[in-house]
Amino acid sequence: MAELPDLIKDLALILVVAGAVTLLFKKFKQPLVLGYIVAGFLVSPHMPYTMSVVDKADIQTWADIGVMFLLFSLGLDFSFKKILKMGMAPVIATLTIIFSMMMTGILVGHAFGWSKMDCIFLGGMLAMSSTTIIYKAFDDMGLRQQRFAGLVMSVLILEDVLAIVMMVMLSAIAGGSNPDGGQMLGSVLKIGFFLVLWFVVGIFLVPWFLRATRKLMNDETMIIVALGLCCLMAVVSTAVGFSSAFGAFVMGSILAETIEADKIIKLVEPVKNLFGAVFFVSVGMLVDPKILTDYALPIVVIVLAILLGQGILGTTGFMLSGQSLKTAMRCGFSMAQIGEFAFIIASLGLSLHVIGEFLYPVVVAVSVITTFLTPYMIRFAEPCYNHIEKRLPRKWSRWLNHLGTAHQTSAEEDSDWKKLLKALGINVLIYSILSSAVIAVMFTFFLPFIRSLLPHWWANGVCGVLTVALIAPFLRSIVMKKNNSAEFKSLWTQSHLNRLPLAFTILVRVVIAIAFIFYICNYLTRFTHALMISIGVAAIVLMVLSRGLKHRSIRLERLFVQNLHSRDIQAQVMGRKRPLFESRLLDRDIHISDFDIPEDSTWGGKTLQELQFRNRFGIHVSSILRGNQRINIPNGAAMIFPGDKIQAIGNDEQLQAFGNALRHDTADADPEIEQREMKLSQLVLREGSPLIGLTLRESGIRNKFNCMVVGVDEGQENLTLIDPSRPFMQGDIIWVVGEQASLDALFNTQNKPTKS
Repeated sequence: MAELPDLIKDLALILVVAGAVTLLFKKFKQPLVLGYIVAGFLVSPHMPYTMSVVDKADIQTWADIGVMFLLFSLGLDFSFKKILKMGMAPVIATLTIIFSMMMTGILVGHAFGWSKMDCIFLGGMLAMSSTTIIYKAFDDMGLRQQRFAGLVMSVLILEDVLAIVMMVMLSAIAGGSNPDGGQMLGSVLKIGFFLVLWFVVGIFLVPWFLRATRKLMNDETMIIVALGLCCLMAVVSTAVGFSSAFGAFVMGSILAETIEADKIIKLVEPVKNLFGAVFFVSVGMLVDPKILTDYALPIVVIVLAILLGQGILGTTGFMLSGQSLKTAMRCGFSMAQIGEFAFIIASLGLSLHVIGEFLYPVVVAVSVITTFLTPYMIRFAEPCYNHIEKRLPRKWSRWLNHLGTAHQTSAEEDSDWKKLLKALGINVLIYSILSSAVIAVMFTFFLPFIRSLLPHWWANGVCGVLTVALIAPFLRSIVMKKNNSAEFKSLWTQSHLNRLPLAFTILVRVVIAIAFIFYICNYLTRFTHALMISIGVAAIVLMVLSRGLKHRSIRLERLFVQNLHSRDIQAQVMGRKRPLFESRLLDRDIHISDFDIPEDSTWGGKTLQELQFRNRFGIHVSSILRGNQRINIPNGAAMIFPGDKIQAIGNDEQLQAFGNALRHDTADADPEIEQREMKLSQLVLREGSPLIGLTLRESGIRNKFNCMVVGVDEGQENLTLIDPSRPFMQGDIIWVVGEQASLDALFNTQNKPTKS
């Protein structure tokens, strides 16, 4: 008999131990992520009293997949559009927190006399909070729908993007080069280039593909396609120098804009939970008690630096971004941990041989401890705020609490010049990136292929013509887009002084378009510069005058906009679009959130008047979404059913209390459900049966014995339905359905003699 592979044995051990430990944590109402970490410690080689994992490398591979799927789910739940709508607030908070925590890490390292590189890399590790851990903690604690959680996730996503820049900077420092030079700028431009390219191309292609195959998609094919796209983007991201998890997040954010997003979220949830559990177990496996004892003091100090640093400096960063003291403290306290990027940065330092061997296990121990404390830090934020508020002067407290409102007051509308220049800048940037990507693909893949089929110069000519034809819609959009916009026309007619600057904006865009054609000609031919510029001007003129190219460009842009807003369009058609007043509520510290009614909710079948949500929680139900129906402003007689989605309005505390009650008010599982199986049995009414002479209603078969008569067997192919007024007669063969205990009770009455 063949022996099981070590991977299967390890996976069985991990899942069995994790299942047992998490059940215990669930019983004591502790976050599941902590249970996974404890389970990892129990199955690690550092725990001599229990069975240990054999092959840690395989488990680490599964853990990497777990991080990838966790960030994929995060992207599905939190798209880039949401970040852009928040404006500069997340950017200000992110930059403040990264700089402050990096300086904190460097100072802590210097205090222990560690080397310069150890201090710098420690600062980089402390600057990055864990997206996966916080996301999981919010999920376990039911906080994902609260407004402060959205702010935290925005900052975490930006931190993940900037972590790539930081890794390039640390590599440059380790190599002795100047991190402020062209390498840093190139890294930032590379990230921006690929983010825009992936998002634009993804929004154009992925919704189109899903729409074309919608009739063929069932749950099985949908999850395969979604995970396939996730892994594909992870591969592409790794190929260009980014992490696989970053690519998975980008694909999640692309799919988040599709109509199928909600369905994909539900289908991916079990996969994410499985691999996410393996990831958190693998983190617990890295805890080494020997390192904890040898470096106990540095570990404690670093943990305190993270807790106090994020609690104070993180809160300050969010306040500078325009949040009130209470919201800022909840955000700052939530980020008091380090995670996967700290491990990646530590691995980078080890691979470059610039940090000590001790630093990696120290950081792992710190990560585990801070991860363990994360839920408690999140809960501690509000009591800490209440404590501070009581001791602050009333004037200071009022000013700090209204700071966010002051920042969020609506500013005057942008001027026409500002709107126009912003639109032109975005337009030129996006179409320039698309043109550059097409040129790179054509020169990298198509040109060598066509040269293998045709003579050199013929191949160059064919490649050049095709490349110009492919980027022609983009170049035309660069030159002509926004020339007929309301802002352009308004500025043109307002003053003659505006006409020269407006003409200059057109000239600049024409030069940019000609530059692309010049580059193609210069790469493929030996023409003079003057001739290449002339070819570029002639090509741009033909593009501008071509009506077919104009229609194609407009059609492509409309398709992109339709794909980008397809989920919003569907929500509007099906009555699920968010109310227009929601954005105004944010300024008053209240907002609207969605809640799904679980299948086992005790609220099912009750009316709003019976449930008394307003009196119990202070929230208002604005809508009930049921299938394709939307019940707006439901009255007290409106009934709640399992599977409904409720849109409720309130502040964070009210919505949290409502969400907690929704999760806890569920029917207990029936421990004897196996005994409640329905069975069909035959009952023959013999002489002396107490049922003889009674009608179906008088017999009490339904009311007394909780059974149901299906029909009477009269020797025909089908059973005969019983007339309620027909009395039972001796010899009747009736078919009865019910639970086994009920059937036994009914049958036992047939053995008892009737009273004379």
